[in-house]
Amino acid sequence: MTFFAFLLASFTSLLSIANPFAAMPFFLAMTDGDTDEHRRQQALKASLYTGLILMVFLVGGNYIISFFGISLEGIRIAGGLLIIKMAYSMLDPDSQGRKLNAADHSEAFRKPDISFSPLAMPMLAGPGSIALILGLASQSTAVSDYLTVAFAILLVALTSFGLLLIARKMTQMLGRSGMTALTRMMGFIALTIGVQFIINGVRPIIGT
Repeated sequence: MTFFAFLLASFTSLLSIANPFAAMPFFLAMTDGDTDEHRRQQALKASLYTGLILMVFLVGGNYIISFFGISLEGIRIAGGLLIIKMAYSMLDPDSQGRKLNAADHSEAFRKPDISFSPLAMPMLAGPGSIALILGLASQSTAVSDYLTVAFAILLVALTSFGLLLIARKMTQMLGRSGMTALTRMMGFIALTIGVQFIINGVRPIIGT
């Protein structure tokens, strides 16, 4: 796979799972009444935290796997299952891809700074995103592969920042039905990624 093909695959996969589109309504609700400058700062910090969290797991992913004695096949299958579970919640019309429970959502409204929690984690750099990064790290065989994934993380962080900045305009333009359709489309992409992760994990076990 060429550099640009791998970069595009990594970027689109991570973007669909991080799904900043689903975070936009929560961001608007949790920053309602804030100044534009404070909202911009929260979006910037959340994007920076997201990139930092994912970079940590990219760099330390193989060390974590080795420390716990987890096989590459195991991390791919487990990551695939986790991504599938998250993707199903995005496809489920009742959940619409939400990643916060009622208690977390209520607490977020009382916090002056929501950039790290709950915006960066668990919404943008949640278990699904971390599982994907661990899976990509387990499949990387050269320094160039790690650099490509790192660049994809940077692009996703920048994209998340841009989307959060224009969240109000985009939600007004697309409306509730448009945002729901977009989240479901991201959920379908995430579902196929999870299935492929499981296939990649099962193949070496069955010897095909």
